[in-house]
Amino acid sequence: MTAIRIHPKDNVATLISGIKRGAEVSVVSSEGKTVQTVKARNSVPQAHKIALEKIGTDADVIKYGEVIGRARVPIEEGMHVHVHNVESKRVR
Repeated sequence: MTAIRIHPKDNVATLISGIKRGAEVSVVSSEGKTVQTVKARNSVPQAHKIALEKIGTDADVIKYGEVIGRARVPIEEGMHVHVHNVESKRVR
């Protein structure tokens, strides 16, 4: 299974296909080089995000090298990152 980390600053990656809990995910850079391997802590649908590192409560969630939201709860490496655990910093 593969996920793409778009920018080196990103702490999340986007999955190419859906995965089941326990799957090993190869994270590749936008250049196609493998940069990390993560074990999925949850099943995650295709095109959703997976955490590349631990993200603490109220910490920034970064994709495209930009802050896309804030963690509402602690997010462990390999967890599904979506609206259930991230909130917008623009609208509350």
